[in-house]
Amino acid sequence: MDEMRPTSGAAAHLGLASLFPTGLQAVYGECRRLYPDQVNPLQVTAIVKYWLGGPDPLDYISMYRNVGCVAQDVQEHWHYISMGLSDLYGDNRVHEFTGTDGPSGFGFELTFRLKREAGETAPPTWPAELMQGLARYVFQSENTFCSGDHISWHSPLDNSESRIQHMLLTDDPQMQPVLTPFGQVSFLQIVGVCTEELQAAQQWNGQGILDLLRGVHLAGGPWLVTDMRRGETIFEIDPHLQQERVEKGIETDGSNLSGVSAKCVWDDLSRPPEDEDDSRSICIGSQPRRLSDKDTEQIREALRKGLEINSKAVLPPIGVQRQNHDRPQSRKDSLESESSAAIVPHELVRTRQLESVHLKFNQESGTLLPLCLRGRLLHGRHFTYKSINGDTAITFVSTGVEGAFATEEHPYAAHGPWLQILLTEEFVEQMLGELQDLSSREETKLPKEYSWPEKKLKISVLPDSAFDSPLQ
Repeated sequence: MDEMRPTSGAAAHLGLASLFPTGLQAVYGECRRLYPDQVNPLQVTAIVKYWLGGPDPLDYISMYRNVGCVAQDVQEHWHYISMGLSDLYGDNRVHEFTGTDGPSGFGFELTFRLKREAGETAPPTWPAELMQGLARYVFQSENTFCSGDHISWHSPLDNSESRIQHMLLTDDPQMQPVLTPFGQVSFLQIVGVCTEELQAAQQWNGQGILDLLRGVHLAGGPWLVTDMRRGETIFEIDPHLQQERVEKGIETDGSNLSGVSAKCVWDDLSRPPEDEDDSRSICIGSQPRRLSDKDTEQIREALRKGLEINSKAVLPPIGVQRQNHDRPQSRKDSLESESSAAIVPHELVRTRQLESVHLKFNQESGTLLPLCLRGRLLHGRHFTYKSINGDTAITFVSTGVEGAFATEEHPYAAHGPWLQILLTEEFVEQMLGELQDLSSREETKLPKEYSWPEKKLKISVLPDSAFDSPLQ
């Protein structure tokens, strides 16, 4: 992919401004402000630039030695800074130039702080490949990152046996946003975290977990330096954090997790199964009806909006296709929906009010039901389960969510394979009391059945094998 070599161009090019791309100048300028004594840092350089057909979107990744800060108990570390997610050239070779008032390219560059091990004289280069991987995702998906986002990686970041297998993103504590001739650039820092910390960020919010990490020296400290040899989570270092901070945070602030990919299915119990319009034929028949472009776009938008802190909970109207492609302030990485272009549109399907429904989840999805109710619906928000086996979707909405097609008069409503369930606060509290055993982290004997006959609602939690058959 790349090679590591000292760049002889950084200082020299800055002296030849007319030959040096002005976007690159701006990023280098911020690096030089922070590291005036390291004018020739080691760099990982893409041999074949992305705009010439190469695989790596980042032209350069500079690596600096940071001495830390004794006053703040910040340890010495390596500081990696990317160049390429922002517009470095301004001539449309990579990014479309849209003016100086908006973001330059994607509007940010990535940084990473890695603890310097004793005796290390040069920075490891594996973080550069990690940053290239994230950059490829951004370029291919056109989803941007924001402070507080979480990234599920499911593998040690350095391909070792480390427990650091996922990432959170935050504003770099030292790099200041810069204004270039091609727009604004901020610097987002990658923070390596353990699985338990990622799960807490998913269930509460990323900023809350980042604040906890800053308060634990072994887990990163004020500048969130990643230590790949860290063997304990913050909840093992301080067992009180889970209940006193995370659980109370979810209760007070709600959860930022607005949806998940899941093994789930729903049945319309108010119609006989042979009915052509029955949800069982829609959801699990041999040729299931697909979600329309508009439905898919609404689910995607709903999940994106669900992550926006303090935003009013609104489901975009079904009949309106999203016209603008502005990047949202917070993208949704808990559920990646299929692109509209890949979905076969179906004929317009009328919204059907259902009398009685049966929801089926696997154990992993079922354990999130208390969080869905307590962390989302009790805070006036919504939560979506999107089936990994097809286009089935189940969205729980509260009475405070606008744009839903489920209403208090008709709380169960379906649009094709998409079911919406509106739950009142009183019913949510009742369900929480009966579903509390699902919050246990211990293995539960399955199947488990929950039923509310007066509400004509039934929920089953089934083993994974039940979802392997086309006839759940």
